Amino acid sequence: MKNLYKLSFFALMISGTLITISSSSWIMMWAGLEINLLSIIPLLTNVKNKMESEASMKYFITQALASTIFLFSTIALMSKTMTQLNSSSILMDCAILTKMGAAPFHFWFPEIMEGLNWSTSTIMLTWQKIAPMVIFMYLPKSIIVTTMTIMSSMMISGLMGINQTSLRKILAYSSINHIGWMIGAMMTNQAIWMMYMIIYTLMTINITFMLKMNNIFQMNQLMNSMNQSKSMKIMFSLNFLSLGGLPPFIGFIPKWMTINNLIDQKLYPLTLMMIIMTLMTLFFYMRITVSAMTMSNTETMKTKTNQNNKSMTMTLNFIVLSGLSITPMLTSFI
Repeated sequence: MKNLYKLSFFALMISGTLITISSSSWIMMWAGLEINLLSIIPLLTNVKNKMESEASMKYFITQALASTIFLFSTIALMSKTMTQLNSSSILMDCAILTKMGAAPFHFWFPEIMEGLNWSTSTIMLTWQKIAPMVIFMYLPKSIIVTTMTIMSSMMISGLMGINQTSLRKILAYSSINHIGWMIGAMMTNQAIWMMYMIIYTLMTINITFMLKMNNIFQMNQLMNSMNQSKSMKIMFSLNFLSLGGLPPFIGFIPKWMTINNLIDQKLYPLTLMMIIMTLMTLFFYMRITVSAMTMSNTETMKTKTNQNNKSMTMTLNFIVLSGLSITPMLTSFI
């Protein structure tokens, strides 16, 4: 019965997102966001874990506030005066950026991530970004607001992620960095944004699945757990480098395409700053990877996982780490 009600709310959550991305009116988009919000709260709540209940309450308050601002700005857009139109558009941008967790409206995201388990964290990192991103794609974007969002997302994620020891917060700040890249891709080519979202989702699911399978939440747990299996240590390190966008892994493909399109649009300063600020994020990816690979010499070739989990992990790793071999096929459609 417990799994049945969770399955029902999970279906409602998916339905809310699909309503949002398929609607042609702002009110129906708002309704889809509300259905999504009200259906994910029971999935986040856990009576046996007070941290998850606290995180769900924080998430509800923040998203309800953003939804209120979005609805208010939607009503204000009915006015025909140019001054109110510009201010309402900026208000709507701020509400949607708050919903997706982009900087400087990111204050709620790392704190909520810290209180969730890996299953709900994966939903927050991937599925919950789709509806706000699609709405932001429809909005009339100001180049100043968009540029400031991209720059602040990359700067804050790089600076705040360096001192973290919690893997959930590290992935949260990593998500903020990738949001900046996705918004940059959205400015030039929507197909590249869709490809970026698919590849990012695949990499995130792969990493969170390995962390959940080994019950890892902190850096010291990661170091100890990686000592149990040399193959798991190598696969996790390669996936983390792929998430950082290091060639020749598949995570480099969408960033490469985004940079090419930004250069084609002659946005040279923005492209240069995006590349430089992403190096800060890549720094703590490299630090975690190097630490996991070199901190101990007592690893064995045995694992504590069953054969089904091991085969699923290797299948996901093969897909994610296939890298640049599929680049010509992907670029032919862009």
